[in-house]
Amino acid sequence: MAYLDYTGSGLYPESLPARHAALLAERVLGNPHSQHAPSLASSAVLEEARAAMLRFVDADPAAYTVIFTPNATGAIRHVGESFPFAVDSAYVLSADNHNSVNGIREFARRAGASVLVLPLDDGMRLDDPEHQLDAAAARAGRGPRLFAYPAQSNFSGVKHPLALVERAHALGFDVLLDAAAFVPTSPLSLRQVPADFVPMSLYKIFGYPTGLGALVARREALARFRRPWFAGGTVDFVSVQNELHRFRRGPEAFEDGTPDFLGIAGVAPGVEFMESLGMERLGAHVHDMVGELLAAMTALRHANGSPLVRVYGPASTEARGGTVAFNVLAADGRPVHFGEVETRAREAGVAVRGGCFCNPGAGERALGWDAAAAARCYHAVEDAFTLDRFGDCMGAGVAVGAARASVGMATNPDDIRRLIAVLATFAAGAR
Repeated sequence: MAYLDYTGSGLYPESLPARHAALLAERVLGNPHSQHAPSLASSAVLEEARAAMLRFVDADPAAYTVIFTPNATGAIRHVGESFPFAVDSAYVLSADNHNSVNGIREFARRAGASVLVLPLDDGMRLDDPEHQLDAAAARAGRGPRLFAYPAQSNFSGVKHPLALVERAHALGFDVLLDAAAFVPTSPLSLRQVPADFVPMSLYKIFGYPTGLGALVARREALARFRRPWFAGGTVDFVSVQNELHRFRRGPEAFEDGTPDFLGIAGVAPGVEFMESLGMERLGAHVHDMVGELLAAMTALRHANGSPLVRVYGPASTEARGGTVAFNVLAADGRPVHFGEVETRAREAGVAVRGGCFCNPGAGERALGWDAAAAARCYHAVEDAFTLDRFGDCMGAGVAVGAARASVGMATNPDDIRRLIAVLATFAAGAR
């Protein structure tokens, strides 16, 4: 198997489940909401995991804390539902965002806040983001402001400027920096880039365990949150007869119910594995592998000389991660349906992903959709929506998705050669 879907999920090393199993065999862990020995052991595991995650992103424990969630989406929802949006607030986000970040606009609009989007340029990078952010701030009201963008696009692999965090702070914004696609292969220092809210999925980093995410949050910003509900484990007390409650202080106020204390026992070993690997070393490996992939893709040609592959985003490795979105083109330049690319890759034992990768803004920009035509087609098929029906409405020659290859720690040149061999079968006269 040539695994090229690291943006979808990391691959775990054999050592992690082995270490986790050994830990569970050696300790008795119980629900951390008690005070008996197994409960206290679980509480210790939770705190060890929080400390490991803060160390992983170089965050000062006095300034930041860690909230464990089911995934990055759960972390982002905490920000959306608890941020103090109001009628004079603003939510500013980049066009390049995962749907979980896009979804925060519903919380903002429900509160009467304005929603503004920063556009992308032809290279899938933010278009003059400093000026665009300044203009958005000038249009915003005086209420609480939130700016959200990804450190790395899960669609194109573009690394957006981390310096925007400080620029946004100077304009009065709290900043949600989506690090889910960035931190699996790139070092992040929150001492240098002091974002307020940093969501991530842990299985994308070290592959195991699944079902765990984290929100690394600046304590000062977290204190301004207003949770819309409370749950077991999040409160010091609740009175039914007096209709009172008080949230616990710290991350426990956001960890609804019983945390996955057995799964969380695998977090510190995962961080230790990444530390032993070395993030700078891993980043250099990913840089080399994506460079080989891009060079090989752009060299593919039909017999008539036309390109076989269209890459969305930078064709170089400058300020980009290991994610490459692309479409195969027929000899006349029309896109081949990404599903056919997935099928041939699967038959050849190559794992790539197809679709829009839960990032519609980047997809719309990359694929060049006309907004009015897309709106008409959404409405035309909304009662029985499928991507194929939507594509039929948009018309021949309009791609409604892409394929995505992403490299990671175990990627080697043979994996890339195997994908390129699959793509070469689409050349005119091949296969």
